[in-house]
Amino acid sequence: MDRRELVRQYKESRRPMGVFQVRNTVTGAVYLGTSRDLPSMLNRQRAQLRLGAHPDRSLQADWKALGDRAFEFDILDTLDPPDAPGYDPADDLRTLEELWRARVAATGGAVYNAPKKR
Repeated sequence: MDRRELVRQYKESRRPMGVFQVRNTVTGAVYLGTSRDLPSMLNRQRAQLRLGAHPDRSLQADWKALGDRAFEFDILDTLDPPDAPGYDPADDLRTLEELWRARVAATGGAVYNAPKKR
């Protein structure tokens, strides 16, 4: 197979989408997020933390203080999209994330990127 064919196959393949977490195993705090491409997003989270460039400053500070061994990267839930043409998963992903935020809140867990109260 040539490179173009491999690129085409990658673009046409379905990537798992859903909710992920970066969990601090020392404090139990989590960073929650969604993605249309979970494996790539988890790689991105690791890379940003390693480079000291993560947008969440408190998560980045904990990473720097505790080291990479104190964190786990997990897929919490996946979304199986319908085969409808033009389907946009944004609303469904937002709903899944809200459900996971509620689940974490119910257990009293801390969330790094908790929504700001108005």
